[in-house]
Amino acid sequence: MMNKKLLFFLIFVFSAIMLATITGCGSQGGQTQSNNPGGKTSTNSGAAPIVIGVPTALSSIDGGNAFNAAKMAVDEINAGGGVTVGNEKRPLKIVSIDTRESDAGVPVNDALTALEKLITENKPDAIVIGAFRSEVLLASMDIIAKYKIPYITTIAMAPGFQTKLASDPKYRYMFRMGINSNYFAEYLGDTMGYINKQFSYNKAYIVTQDVLWAKSTGTTLQKWFEANGWEVEGFDSYPTGASDFSTSLSNAKNKNAQVIVAIFDMPQAGILVKQAKTMQVPALMAGYIGPAIQENAWKTFNGEVEGLINFVYEIGALPVKAVPKSVEFYDNYKKKYGEELTQKLSGHAAGPSYDAVYVLANAIERAGSLDPDAVATALEKTDMNGAIGRIKFTADHQVVYGVDPKETAIGAAFQWQAGGARVPVFPEIAKEGDIQLPEGLKK
Repeated sequence: MMNKKLLFFLIFVFSAIMLATITGCGSQGGQTQSNNPGGKTSTNSGAAPIVIGVPTALSSIDGGNAFNAAKMAVDEINAGGGVTVGNEKRPLKIVSIDTRESDAGVPVNDALTALEKLITENKPDAIVIGAFRSEVLLASMDIIAKYKIPYITTIAMAPGFQTKLASDPKYRYMFRMGINSNYFAEYLGDTMGYINKQFSYNKAYIVTQDVLWAKSTGTTLQKWFEANGWEVEGFDSYPTGASDFSTSLSNAKNKNAQVIVAIFDMPQAGILVKQAKTMQVPALMAGYIGPAIQENAWKTFNGEVEGLINFVYEIGALPVKAVPKSVEFYDNYKKKYGEELTQKLSGHAAGPSYDAVYVLANAIERAGSLDPDAVATALEKTDMNGAIGRIKFTADHQVVYGVDPKETAIGAAFQWQAGGARVPVFPEIAKEGDIQLPEGLKK
């Protein structure tokens, strides 16, 4: 009986092997072979995917929103047939790892270890979003140079990235789609100039989070104020996690500051707005207060954000009628993720992360391959329109930001106005309403 079973088993195995050989069903390396006479594009659904890695602080607001936006772009591209590489259509596949770098006390080396783990285990063809902290971005540049992976960062803002990139061609695989702190400082300066033109204000007080990007932005803005005839009545920085800003608010009130410029991304920064209301500080508050950007902030802060002029680093999360693709992005995000998640969209990284996937796909198609040098060269020549406006890179691989979306990517300032409306007020080409001074400030 045992011999018959063994005989039947051997016959079955031999038949299976012969069938596979005759029909040519075998594949190597997870890729389906494609016979493509005439050079026509193949849409073989079994083609090996193009792997896009996302190593970032996934548990952070910006990181989570950016990841959702990138996934949405991947799904849209795949629904359209994928990316043409040479003469074959290939789908995108997104893989991620939480670097935890937004958590207090997490050292840079832990984030770098996570990045290298993603690279060695998943072997991505490219990376988008990337480092959350500027310190991590700068430290990761040598890792990316080692592995030669096209990398489009969308969160970390330190201009030192561009300085380091320009210093050595080995960093040529890295690009930044999001805004940097210099551009942000310029935007704030332009917004302050607009406020000065509207209300003749010229006395400011700067309050920032004690982190590299925020302090460097504040320092650059202070220079702008001094060069443009403003008086800077104070400049204070608070450690991440601080929850009492009364000292700065008292000083601003006593020195008759007309504008308080606040630059924070930590959750506790919303307390600054509430304290200013409670202390009845007669100053217009403007800048970047991360937790007061989202649509649900009006409800979260019981309307106490009214009058605040807050800056969205890159449009998309804030739909602006002057850029139809930003409205399209916002509407599609709501359809995909629902009202609740859309109301939690932050003012940083979602728009550029969505566009980054499209820019990458476009560069791969123009390069005709996944060769990192060819893709990097194609990325350098990018010129396309997206949710953030017109997308072009400078020689040091930074997307150009400005005030005209027909020429550059743009950020935008909005003001919280009565009833919880987020009204774009700057730049002027994209504004959808005028700045309204709170009751205590009206002349």
